[in-house]
Amino acid sequence: MKVVKLVVLSLAVTALIFACKQSESVKEQIQAPAYEEGQEKQQAPSYGAEQKEPAPSYGVMPGEVTAGEALFRDKAFGGSTNDKSCNTCHPNGRGLEKSGEKKEFNIMGMKQNSLEEAVNICIENPLKGKAIDSTSKDMVDIVGYIKSLK
Repeated sequence: MKVVKLVVLSLAVTALIFACKQSESVKEQIQAPAYEEGQEKQQAPSYGAEQKEPAPSYGVMPGEVTAGEALFRDKAFGGSTNDKSCNTCHPNGRGLEKSGEKKEFNIMGMKQNSLEEAVNICIENPLKGKAIDSTSKDMVDIVGYIKSLK
């Protein structure tokens, strides 16, 4: 049993290293355009609350998973007012393993049509906080973390 765990852990580490190297390779290929003097630079899109378009779907990136896990454990996430975090009800993501694959949720007798809606129901009810914008960086990160829980 220990050998199987060691092999699985080794494969996971190898996959993570490979994903990071792929990510670095892609970053090196993307170069910012040169601008002439007096020419305006275009700003990269922001995924904060002011954005009205949905966040792009790039799949789950390692940075999203890391940042999302930190938010998942943060007792202030979503303006929580009762010293609870997502991790309080779902220790280490328990019970959310297949949530990234679902299209519909039913939490507390309420139907949600997306993982983002489900996250906000949990923020508003168990955490007693305020819903966050479904296109915000925080939402992209926490959804990325939840999708990584397979």
